[in-house]
Amino acid sequence: MTDGLVLRTARPDDLDQIGALLVDRGEPVDAVDHRLVVEDPDAGWDACAVVVDGDKVVSTATLLDETLVLGGVEIPAGQVELVATDRAYEGRGLVRALMGWAHERSAARGQLVNVMLGIPYFYRQFGYTYAIPISATRPVTERPDVGGHTLREAGVEDIPAMVRLQDAEQARADLRMPHSPGLWRWLVARDGSTEWLVERDGVPVATGRATPPEDGGRLCEVAAVDEAAAHALLALTGADEVTERPGSVAGEALEPFLGPAAEEANSYYVRIGDPVALLEQLRPVFGRRLAEAGFADQEGEAVVSFYRSHVRLPFKAGEVGPVVAGGRMQAPGAAGGAGVAPDLLASLLFGPHGLQGLTARFPDVYPGPNAELMHALFPPVRGDLMTFYLA
Repeated sequence: MTDGLVLRTARPDDLDQIGALLVDRGEPVDAVDHRLVVEDPDAGWDACAVVVDGDKVVSTATLLDETLVLGGVEIPAGQVELVATDRAYEGRGLVRALMGWAHERSAARGQLVNVMLGIPYFYRQFGYTYAIPISATRPVTERPDVGGHTLREAGVEDIPAMVRLQDAEQARADLRMPHSPGLWRWLVARDGSTEWLVERDGVPVATGRATPPEDGGRLCEVAAVDEAAAHALLALTGADEVTERPGSVAGEALEPFLGPAAEEANSYYVRIGDPVALLEQLRPVFGRRLAEAGFADQEGEAVVSFYRSHVRLPFKAGEVGPVVAGGRMQAPGAAGGAGVAPDLLASLLFGPHGLQGLTARFPDVYPGPNAELMHALFPPVRGDLMTFYLA
């Protein structure tokens, strides 16, 4: 880097400086979270990079390993977190350099997607778009009456029970991102939120994650086996707000006790480094969608143009691919294809509108002459993502 600055992998002797920088630019809990990540064997110091000016750490970022699951197909993913820059070094491209490091490391680890939370607009500069809605947080207007349940803070030994409860809720979504094993360990050890477990007759029946009262007392990631368990979770945690979970057992159970959400859009940032590789990974998903839509006995190809490039998805007997990449295609309709602006690919694959909904919203998205085929390939997707930090 210029001006004598060096970007390198973080080292154990950087720990105190990184922690102080994160606290100065963020929250005290950020230093704790960073330590949990880099001292855990599932992540380690290789997950963190710093920019140094001599011996001084002036900027940092951490890449977490994640896994998205769409239609049963796993998609290796990465999430950039714990980003901070010394105020005296702002405006010198340090975050851009660290994001470049993160994306290179992500690709080297075989990750096909990057998902993250971040300040508005900023990460668009690095190839991210808003694509997957974040569920709204709603005020608690009434508390259910419950009995026969107990609430306690969860520990490491409770992780398998919490995983089972969360897996059952997330199974109802088209797209999900569960917590990794390492992240579960960090969550039960961190100070910035608390993992709760509700038991009935000694059996875990509900779980959720709550922020401290001074941070709003918000209950998130609610999961329950039945309505009574969900009611107990809300009543016993005493939460003032709940992040809704539409389509889940817990979400439906808590709906009567929540007021309206603020009319404010909030979404996860998504970046796709190699669209062809991602589409190749999703071939089984596309094949099942075509079979379910009545194309199982048909043969042909679906053409999708991103205008400066395009792909062809050949299909036969309910199977799709391999994906064939091509060059510029400004008029895909003439080739029987669909047109999708490249910055809307993440919304097409992971968002709630599908091709049909995007067509109604953007002039540079259209299904072409084979609309039925294209709508079958790219339907609306309901997502359920769990991340280290809460939006």
